[in-house]
Amino acid sequence: MSHRKLFLLAAALLGLTAGLMARAVGAEAASRISFAAVTGLVLVIAAASVGRRLLRGELGVDLIAVLAMAGALLLRQYLAGAIIGVMLTGGSALEQYAITRARRELSALMSRAPRIAHRLQGDGIVDIPVDEVTLGDLLVVKPGEVVPVDGIVSGDTAVLDESSLTGESRPARLESGMPARSGGSNSGGPFELRVTATAAHSTYAGIIRLVQAAEASKAPFVRLADRFAVVFLGLTLALAALAWVLDGSAVRALAVLVVATPCPLILAAPAAIIAGVSRAARHGIIIKGGAPLETLARTRVLLLDKTGTVTSARPEIVAVESVGAFSTDEIVRSAASIEQLSVHPYAPAILGEARNRKLALVFPSQVREQMGTGISGEIEGRRIAVGRREFVAPGAPREPALRSVELRTAAEGSASVFVSIDGALAGVLILQDPIRPEAPRVLRSLRAAGIKHIHLVTGDHPDVAELVGDALGVDRVFAERAPQEKVDVVRLVRSEGITAMVGDGVNDAPALALADVGIAMGAHGATAASQAADVVLTSDRFHGIADAIGIAQRTRRIALESVVVGMGLSLVAMGFAAAGFIPPVDGAVLQEAIDVLVILNALRAIGGRAAGISSSPEMTAVARKLAVSHQTLRPKVGELAALAARLDEMPPAAARSRLEQVQQMLEKELLPHEEDEQRTAYPLIEKLLPGEDPTGPLIQTHYEIRRLSRLLGRLVGQLPPSGPASEDLRDVRRVLFGLHAILKLHFAQEDELYSLLDRA
Repeated sequence: MSHRKLFLLAAALLGLTAGLMARAVGAEAASRISFAAVTGLVLVIAAASVGRRLLRGELGVDLIAVLAMAGALLLRQYLAGAIIGVMLTGGSALEQYAITRARRELSALMSRAPRIAHRLQGDGIVDIPVDEVTLGDLLVVKPGEVVPVDGIVSGDTAVLDESSLTGESRPARLESGMPARSGGSNSGGPFELRVTATAAHSTYAGIIRLVQAAEASKAPFVRLADRFAVVFLGLTLALAALAWVLDGSAVRALAVLVVATPCPLILAAPAAIIAGVSRAARHGIIIKGGAPLETLARTRVLLLDKTGTVTSARPEIVAVESVGAFSTDEIVRSAASIEQLSVHPYAPAILGEARNRKLALVFPSQVREQMGTGISGEIEGRRIAVGRREFVAPGAPREPALRSVELRTAAEGSASVFVSIDGALAGVLILQDPIRPEAPRVLRSLRAAGIKHIHLVTGDHPDVAELVGDALGVDRVFAERAPQEKVDVVRLVRSEGITAMVGDGVNDAPALALADVGIAMGAHGATAASQAADVVLTSDRFHGIADAIGIAQRTRRIALESVVVGMGLSLVAMGFAAAGFIPPVDGAVLQEAIDVLVILNALRAIGGRAAGISSSPEMTAVARKLAVSHQTLRPKVGELAALAARLDEMPPAAARSRLEQVQQMLEKELLPHEEDEQRTAYPLIEKLLPGEDPTGPLIQTHYEIRRLSRLLGRLVGQLPPSGPASEDLRDVRRVLFGLHAILKLHFAQEDELYSLLDRA
């Protein structure tokens, strides 16, 4: 809150209190002087503010208060004028308090920018200010540092995390001679960089300039109260003039102005907005003032970044392909044992898969890691290599199974990690950045809340982006968009209505700043996005978007109710004042009663039911237990389709063995898991969503999964002991493909519902 406004409010309260105390002890002259001083002080400051706005062609409801205070002084109705002065300064202070949560603009973005560069000079390294870097300098970028300027990789390979620039979650591997942009983080070993642009002209500085330009282009906020100003002001002046003409008394006209003083308009909306901002903060939603909250409530277009926003930005293993004699468990165990000493971003996913499979890992020896390429070592006398194909098995032929993996990962936008054992290619781990399970449900709820258009914008390849867009049901996908192009997309979709942009990285900051309201997913420490945004979700939960919009809509609705009710009561009181039933002082007191009523109503915005659906500890525990089961089973489900596609190529005995393993997995793991879900989770979901039948279709899916599993068991049981012939495989493949498809859909549906249970 500004010190001037706080001082003015304190002075007005002090003057009113002093005047009332003087009147109580019979010092009428001192009382009148005190009331008149308060009125005069507030009148001068308010008149100056109204005058400046009138010169800009803006008309606000404060003009009524100025006229009322001026009339009170002229007609010696000093108490009425003082009361109006206190209410006017109080409303201004409340409004200022709601706005003081505004963004601190680019402070965090600037703090992330490197200040020092390491320049190779002679036989050593000299630290210099980044502004002193010149074209052609040779710099060293150390592990974990942000690339200070644009340049070309020189010497060793560079591994950069450029998700803050491109939105792409996979690290970029840059060979010697390839360009590197400033703003990315070095997630590999130290590398040398030949400078091609100074700090002022590098990519990162350009992003900062984009945010600054976008900030400057945003339209100013118009107070909710001022939208009623023209009509209310005209009606008030007309009624006051009519009262004066009919009765010939200026005091009666003043009574109309006093009763009409728009304190409900001035106070109600800021009070509701403060309450709404406070309520949002309790739910981990930081809304930076009244303007963003009101704009968020009127949002009709939602623009979503992909990586880290609708996806988790934490890769998971979705399938394990065996291309040799080793089982998938042995492939995962070998890879995870080596990855225990790796710093690669995929290492946590591989280790997590081993934990899900409950595999006992071995501590490796003779480990060597080549950044961005792979890692190798020994476990139990075997040489294990994990990484790119040319690293783990450089001489391995491109067999049909490998070509199939390459085609699949290219089409799905997934990543492949190859594993070799004693120099022979053993298998492939397929990783993907999964869509948040709650995302489809949240987007449906947003459409129900009034969002008309939902679009996806990303730096990813169109093939990958379209797959994600189809899974979410968005209206349009904008792929391969750099930060500047994301700004262009915001300008384009704003023609469809008030637009909210949701993102989480530095590359989203310009678009977040330009959008009517920017929403930052703040869980990954993306301070640039958080500072450029108007709304920050401190919890990494996608449903926070729906919660924020729901709170904003309810707050705005309550504010409008308070304004409308306050105006209605004021209009009724104006009628009585015009008829002579309410003198100015009584009108001021009556207006105070109306003020209290509408402010109490406005403060309802701080309460209400918790945002979203509340879950219990029991629900959370069940949801997390079943989510772990899904993580364990999902790769095994992914292997069903891979096995069906490769049955023709496998030796008959190996094919029969693999089919028997699948049948065992279905009977001992999958079907018991489905029975456990139906017994424990489904009743909780039905309790959470009374009056609906959310689990009915899922139970029918369980029946179909059980039927297909039994059918597969019968088909496998009928196979010859030596293994299937080609004519035996048609029905087996059909059932395997069917199981794969229905289980993928079923798991996605259950994950979405389980996200309701896990709201901790």
